[in-house]
Amino acid sequence: MKLFHLSDLHIGRQLHRYSLKDNQQAVLSQIVKQARCHRPDAVLICGDIFDRSVPSGEAYTVFDGFLQELAELTPQIPVLIIAGNHDNAQRLNYASSFLEKHRIYVSVTAPVRPEEHLKKIVLEDEWGEVNFYLLPFLKPGYVRHLFEEGTVTDYESAVREILNREEIDYSRRNVLLSHQFYTGRGQEILTCDSEQSVLTVGGLDQIDASVVEQFDYSALGHIHGPQMVKFPHIRYCGTPLKYSVSEEHHKKSITMATLGRKGEEVRIETIPLEPIQEVRRERGLLQEIIGRAAKENRRDFISVTLTDEKEPYHPREQLEEVYDCLLELKIDNTRTRNLLEIQEDTCSLLSPMEAFRVFYQEMQGQPLTEAEEQLTETILEELGGEV
Repeated sequence: MKLFHLSDLHIGRQLHRYSLKDNQQAVLSQIVKQARCHRPDAVLICGDIFDRSVPSGEAYTVFDGFLQELAELTPQIPVLIIAGNHDNAQRLNYASSFLEKHRIYVSVTAPVRPEEHLKKIVLEDEWGEVNFYLLPFLKPGYVRHLFEEGTVTDYESAVREILNREEIDYSRRNVLLSHQFYTGRGQEILTCDSEQSVLTVGGLDQIDASVVEQFDYSALGHIHGPQMVKFPHIRYCGTPLKYSVSEEHHKKSITMATLGRKGEEVRIETIPLEPIQEVRRERGLLQEIIGRAAKENRRDFISVTLTDEKEPYHPREQLEEVYDCLLELKIDNTRTRNLLEIQEDTCSLLSPMEAFRVFYQEMQGQPLTEAEEQLTETILEELGGEV
């Protein structure tokens, strides 16, 4: 059974202030083209369909067009979709009954009542049935009430208990769709700037991959770089587009997973996706960077770091004359490095409370109130930090 594994489309997202609509439509069209060519038995979309919980009308139109193109392929290819942490359950679930008539299956919430279970879709190939379990993004609080007190204490126990109550027959072929932060013990998961805001500080949302190890294939979403987690059959496919400068060297692709008989290793292949505009960094002297501009790269999204010791006059304006999409402009020279050292030395002399005051002032543009000061001091004392 051949599967197209996608996730984190983030339709409606912008890169800094620039729209990505044309690039998103381009890669979605490539996915349809590859589906027409490779004829997968199913397309799996593992969360974060939209970038915002209230998507724009334009974002809906883009996704609707993508689903319509997939639905028009013959023979019809089933599409299995789960909600991610960015998705609004009610909005994503709109018209789900109608979509199922076109073999588009959507699951937006984990079970919340005792009689509810994960959505299960059964497909067949020459080796028999394959069970697909659709597990949307969840937090412990969503499902804690379904179990005895103290059973669900964190993300890992929440996912483990939800899967255990399904009484899955692991002697059969089973595929999981999930949108969580899975890790392998001793393995560093490669993350990037575009997903950092959704990863919990301190790793509280981490789930060990052993929880889903028994599935024949675990199709994961949430992490934006393509990679396996502990085992080849537990995999993040990554985003179809670069959503931050830190993804400059990512090779975006469709993950194509092929299941054979029960017990056979899943075969993993990747099908490259090409954006209209690349995301890249440029570093050097201003005139060198301007000289590297060419017809084929001037529309790229670029982050520029200037190393001129004598800072140029109006560098942004000069760059924008030759590059259409300047994301950011940084200066790295003796003056800025000395300034950074002074700031670091100053911060190292501050107590945790003083450092937080400075941080809060910079972030909020106003000082802490007396009540906020007292609350922060209490928290720091509980954490064992000196105030």
